[in-house]
Amino acid sequence: MRKLITTIAGISLLGLSCVTMAEGDGAALFQSKTCWSCHGKDAKTPLLPVYPKIAGQNKEYTTAQMKDIKSGARNNGQTAAMKGIMGLVNDAEIEAIAEWLASLN
Repeated sequence: MRKLITTIAGISLLGLSCVTMAEGDGAALFQSKTCWSCHGKDAKTPLLPVYPKIAGQNKEYTTAQMKDIKSGARNNGQTAAMKGIMGLVNDAEIEAIAEWLASLN
């Protein structure tokens, strides 16, 4: 029983920290969700040429693409690589990441 309570508490704290991070720092969220590992730490230098440069993209466009990949509505190109990652990102975090990316030049 004690282990279950500890696990539930840990999950709750993890959820709260993600919401706080989404509201406070889109750059930290981009890093913590491992977006940088394919798109580059600056979102301008992707790991491979087939991965897009996403810095400076329109917020609404980026939000829609991430949500479509997450839901499966978009399943072309490199979306298979993104599908697993997007399962770790909630809608508030998607919005925060997209806003941060749009702010980059």
